[in-house]
Amino acid sequence: MTRSDLYTILPIILLVAWACVLLLVDLFIPKERKGWTALLAAVGLAGALGVSVAQAGLQRSAFGGMVQLDGFSSFLDVLFLASGLFTVAIAYGYLKRMNLERGEFYTLILFSLSGMLLMAQAADLIVVFLALELLSIPLYVLAAFARPRSESEEAGIKYFLLGAFATGFVVYGISLVFGATGHTSLAGIVSAISFPDPAIGAYKPLLLTVGAALILVGFSFKVAAVPFHMWTPDVYQGAPTPVTGFMAVGAKAAGFAALLRIFVTALPSLGEHLVPVLWALAALTMVVGNVVAIPQSNIKRLLAYSSIAHAGYILMAFVSFGDPRIGPNAVASALFYLVTYAITSFGAWAVVIALEKQEGKGLEISDFAGLGKKRPLLAAAMTVFMLSLTGMPPTLGLVGKLYLFRTAIQGGFIGLAVIGVLTSLISAYYYLRVVVTMYMQSGDPGTEKEPWLDLTWGLAALATVVLSLVPAALFAWASGAVLMLF
Repeated sequence: MTRSDLYTILPIILLVAWACVLLLVDLFIPKERKGWTALLAAVGLAGALGVSVAQAGLQRSAFGGMVQLDGFSSFLDVLFLASGLFTVAIAYGYLKRMNLERGEFYTLILFSLSGMLLMAQAADLIVVFLALELLSIPLYVLAAFARPRSESEEAGIKYFLLGAFATGFVVYGISLVFGATGHTSLAGIVSAISFPDPAIGAYKPLLLTVGAALILVGFSFKVAAVPFHMWTPDVYQGAPTPVTGFMAVGAKAAGFAALLRIFVTALPSLGEHLVPVLWALAALTMVVGNVVAIPQSNIKRLLAYSSIAHAGYILMAFVSFGDPRIGPNAVASALFYLVTYAITSFGAWAVVIALEKQEGKGLEISDFAGLGKKRPLLAAAMTVFMLSLTGMPPTLGLVGKLYLFRTAIQGGFIGLAVIGVLTSLISAYYYLRVVVTMYMQSGDPGTEKEPWLDLTWGLAALATVVLSLVPAALFAWASGAVLMLF
C-alpha cells in the first residue's frame, strides 16, 4: 500500500474513520443532546465532501488497479456526500419528534455512504461486491430503525431477505464472468474479450453474456427496476422517512454507478445483445411505476412507485451504453438525471416529514388538504417538486427528461422515447393530485417548523428552479465525468 493508494480512497478512509470515532463519542453524549452527534456527522460529511471536490479532475488507479479515481467517481462522490448531508438535515428533528433519537443512526448513514463511495470507484468486480455489502448492510438496519413499530421491522426484514437474494445474483454473475474471461478486474475483462489469451483458455462469449445478465438482474433489484421492484413500496412505507429518502436517492444512484462502470467500461461488446433486454426493462419500469402509482392514497407509497418509474427513465439512457457514438452522451444524461432526481426527491421527502406525525399519521394524500393556506411556502415548494417529477417547466425535471428523450431518439429508440413521454403524461395525474389537494381542498394540516428541515426543502425548491434556467454547466460537468469511461 502506497501513499498514492491512500490518497485515492482518502474520502472513504475519512468517512469510515469518522464513523468509528463517532460511534465511540456518542456513548458520552446524553440522550437529550444527540444533536451533537448529528452535528459531528455533518462535519465529517462536509470534510469528506471537501476532499472529494479537491480531487476533482484527478485520474489515478490504486491497489493494483482495483480502485479508480476519475471524473466519474468524483461526480458521484459529490452526489453521495451531498445526499448524506441532506439526510442528516431532515433526520435530526424527525428522530427527536418520533422518539427515535439514537446516535447510531448517523454512524450507520456514514458507513453506508462509504460503501457508495467505494462503489463509484470500484474497478474490479470483487470490490464491487464488497462495496455492495458495505452500503447495503447498514441500510437493512436503518430500514428497521423505528422498532418496535411492526411496519419498520417488516421493512427491515423484507429489505434484508430480498437484498441478500439480489446479492446472490451479483456474486453468481461475477463468478461466471471470471470463468468466461479469467479476470475480475474491468480492464482485464476488456483485454480478455479483445485479445484472448490461449494460456487461460478461449474467451467464452455465452458464459460472459449469462454472467452479465445475472449482474444486471442483481443491480436491477437495487435500482428498483420492474420486475425486480416488489420490495420497494413496503420498504419505503415502513422505513423511517429520512431513511426512505436516503434509499431512494443514495442506493439508487449507487446501483446505477455500478451498472454504468461495469457495462460501459468492461462490457460494451455486449451492448448489441442486451439492447432488447434493456429496452424491455426500461419500458416495463416506466409503465408499471407510473400506472400503479395512480391508485395510491399514501404519499410514501406514491413516491415509492414514483421512484420505480424514474429508474425506468434512467434506464432509457442505459439502453445505448454500447454505442460509441451515443454512449458518452447517454451516460452523461443518466448522471444529470440522477442529480435532478436527488434534488427533487429530497425536497419532496422533506415536505412529507414536515407533515408526518407519530404512529404513521399525516401520510395520506388527504392530509395535505389546506396546506396552501396554512403554509403557502411549503405548499409552493411541494408544487415545484411535483412539477419537476412530472417533467414540467420551469423545473429541472423537464431538462433532465429532455436529455434522456434526446438520447433515446439519437440511438434510434423512438418507440421507447414515446413510452417515456406517454408515461410522463400519466404521472401528471397522480403528481398534480397532490397539488390539487393542497390548494383546492379545505383542511387543517399539522406541520412541523424545524430550521434544518425548512432549509432543506427551501434550498431544494430553489435549486430545482434555478438550475433549470442554467443547466448547461451541470450537464458539461456530467459530460466531462464520463469521458474516461470510454
